[in-house]
Amino acid sequence: MAEIQDINALADRIPDGAHLALPPEYSFVPMQLVRCLIRRQARELRILCVPLGGLAVDMLIGAGCVAEIEAAAVSLGENGLAPRFTDAVLSHRVSMKDSTCPALHTALQAAEKGVPFMPLGGIIGSDIAANRPDWRIVDDPMGQGNGRILLIPAIRPDFAILHSPLADRNGNVWIGRRRELVTMAHAAKQTLVTVESFTDTDLLADEKTAAGTLPALYVTALAEAVGGARPLALTGCYERDDGAIAAYAQVARTDAGFADYLARTVGAHAPEAAE
Repeated sequence: MAEIQDINALADRIPDGAHLALPPEYSFVPMQLVRCLIRRQARELRILCVPLGGLAVDMLIGAGCVAEIEAAAVSLGENGLAPRFTDAVLSHRVSMKDSTCPALHTALQAAEKGVPFMPLGGIIGSDIAANRPDWRIVDDPMGQGNGRILLIPAIRPDFAILHSPLADRNGNVWIGRRRELVTMAHAAKQTLVTVESFTDTDLLADEKTAAGTLPALYVTALAEAVGGARPLALTGCYERDDGAIAAYAQVARTDAGFADYLARTVGAHAPEAAE
C-alpha cells in the first residue's frame, strides 16, 4: 500500500541528481511539491517533460535546481517563452536534449513494456534526429515503407510526480482522461502524488471512477496539498490563474525579478541571492 505522508517528507524522497518526469501544464502539475523542492534547494535534477514543460520547469531552472532537461518544448504558452529556461539554455547553465512529443511518449512506453527501445517513424531526416546520438536509424527488419526506421531508447525516470484532485486511503489515484499519467507511472521507478483530498471510498471498486483511476500498485507515496496545482488549473477543481502566470512571465525576464518572485511566492532565494 502507498504511504501517506506530509508533503515535505514527500519532497525529501527526491534526492539531488534524480531523474524526474513532470506532466504538461494542462495535466495535473504538482506545483506545491515543486515549490517544496525549490525551498529545499534541490540540485542537479534531470527533468523529463512529458512532453512539454511550462511554469514548474521554468521555476525549477531559475531556482538552480536543474542540470539537464529533455522536452519537446518549454514555454508559457500565450505568455511567450519560458524566461528562466531560455536564459539558462542560452548561457549553457543547463543541458538541453531536444525531443518530440511522439518520441518522448514512445520512450516511456518502451520502459512501461520492459523493452530496451521502440521503433518510431516520422522524425528521420530532421535536425532533431541528427542531434540525438542516442537514437538509432536502422534498416526496417520488416521491409515496410522506405526501409528505414528510428529506434528510441527506453526512458525509465527515477520519479514521476503529479497532483490529483482525489485519492483513496489505499493509494489509488484518480487521473480521469489523462492517460499520459498512466504511462509516466508505469515507466518510473517511483511515483509520488499530491492530492486535493482523500476519500474513504475505494476508487477502483466504484464503476464511476475505476476507469479513470491509477492503481496504488504504481504509487509509492502520497501527500495532501490543497490547491496543490495553483496557479495552474486542475480538472474539476479550479481554473488557471491567467493573471498570475502573465505576471510571472513579465517579472521572470530578469534575475532580480525572478529572485523577488521566489521570495514572495515560494519563500526561497534564487542562487545568486543565496550566495
